[in-house]
Amino acid sequence: MSTVNENVDQNVDPVSVVTVEGPAVPAYSEEVRLILGELRNMRGLIPRLVAPLSPQETPRLNSAASVPPDFVELTIVANTEWDVLARVKSMSATEMRDLLSYALAYAPLADELEALAQIVRHSVIAARNKVGQEALTIYALAQRMAKRPENAGLAAHVADMRRKLGRTQSAEARERRAAKKAAAQQAQAVTQQAA
Repeated sequence: MSTVNENVDQNVDPVSVVTVEGPAVPAYSEEVRLILGELRNMRGLIPRLVAPLSPQETPRLNSAASVPPDFVELTIVANTEWDVLARVKSMSATEMRDLLSYALAYAPLADELEALAQIVRHSVIAARNKVGQEALTIYALAQRMAKRPENAGLAAHVADMRRKLGRTQSAEARERRAAKKAAAQQAQAVTQQAA
C-alpha cells in the first residue's frame, strides 16, 4: 500500500513517495514511465527514422555508409557534370546532399543518446551493485547469527534467502561432495594402515 510520508523532503513530489515498512522511498517507476513517454515522443521529432529489420542489417550498411563526405560530394559533382554516369533510378544531387546533411547533423544526436544509455545502464548496475553488496553482507551476517541458539528462528529466513539467491546445492551435487569426502577419508585410512 502506498502512503505519503509526512517527514519527506519538500523537493520530492509527495505522490511519488511510497512507504514500505520503513522510510519513504521515491516511486521511480512513475518517473521512468514519464521519461519513456518523452523519449517515444522524440521519435516523432526525428525525420527519416528507419528501424533495422534484423541485427545484421546495420553492419551490412556500414561499408557504403562509411565513405567520407568529401568523396560523396566529388561523386555528386561528377554525376552532374558527366552524362555517361547518369542512371535511370539514381538520386538527384539535391537528394544526395540532403541525405548527407541529415546524416552529418543527426550523428551527434545518436552519439549523445548512446552515451546517455551507457550512463543510465552504468547507474542501474551501480545501484544494483550497492544494494547487492548490502544484501550479501546481511545474508552473510544472518548465516552466522542463525547458528546461535538465541537466533534459531533466523535459520528459516536464511534458508529462504539461500533459495532466492540460487545458491542451493542440488541433491546430486551434495552426493558428489559426500562421495569425494568419503573417498578422501578412505584414502587417508589406507595410508595410515600402511604406515
